[in-house]
Amino acid sequence: MLARPRITMVVPAYNEAESLPELHRELVQALEGLGTWEILYVDDGSRDGTDEVIAQVAAGDSRVRGAILRRNFGKSAALATGFSLARGEWVATIDADLQDDPAELPKLVAALESGYDMVSGWKQNRQDPITKTIPSRLFNSVTSAVSGVRLHDFNCGFKLYRREVTEALEVYGEFHRFLPALAHWRGFRVGECPVRHRPRRYGKSKFGASRFVNGFLDLMSAAFISTSALKPLHVFGRIGLMFLLAGMGLALWFVALWFQGEPIRVRPLMLFGAGLVLLGIQLTLMGLLGEMIAQLGARNDYPLRRAINLEGRE
Repeated sequence: MLARPRITMVVPAYNEAESLPELHRELVQALEGLGTWEILYVDDGSRDGTDEVIAQVAAGDSRVRGAILRRNFGKSAALATGFSLARGEWVATIDADLQDDPAELPKLVAALESGYDMVSGWKQNRQDPITKTIPSRLFNSVTSAVSGVRLHDFNCGFKLYRREVTEALEVYGEFHRFLPALAHWRGFRVGECPVRHRPRRYGKSKFGASRFVNGFLDLMSAAFISTSALKPLHVFGRIGLMFLLAGMGLALWFVALWFQGEPIRVRPLMLFGAGLVLLGIQLTLMGLLGEMIAQLGARNDYPLRRAINLEGRE
């Protein structure tokens, strides 16, 4: 059995064949002196030869491994795959576009050693156009207020985790944006560390303007499923019970009128009460269904097209 390295560097990549060789050189330089390490590249269904570049840098070095997904599942899927395959006591993540400087890794290590369970990078001097920086500030402000974690940059790809954090997080959909919030809601200590940010040198951003709308919707979803006060049955059940009681109250009122001798006939208010009863039953059943789905958990297994140095074979 292979000895567990101190640090696993997980690098999700999508069409980053140009940047990977230089990134790899910088990662090796940054990791030397930090104890034993491994680098795990996760190719998220690239079509520009990224998988071949990973195979080249992994050739002859057992500390470099690769997982090639069969298609583009998204960054959350790539991170989930990396977390499941990481062997290190600590797990670091960095984007493959060279905008984050691997030389800043010792700063994250020092922050983690100070007592945190997870340290998130903060692109304090962000080298991106204003069309990205202003919406990002708004997004981070809202996320900070909702989550209760006072961070400046939730979506920075440069992060460092203790292994127990990555094992506890369920990363799917677009939840990679909220990993600090998810860790905080699980009871882990989350910190922040300013890191150097560099202009993009190769290619272009893989995320469009829709990421901001999707981000706020995903924040609602993350808060809903991660906060103990927002269980599916509690939310839908409370609303459903309110409608059900209101509808039954109207029905009892009409029954009381009937006992007083007033004939029963179809009235708009009677139909409204019946609708409330049906809606209340439906919402309660939705809550029960939500509880059943929640118990199934999230799937973090994504099919690989190719494996490099995983389990000792390709």
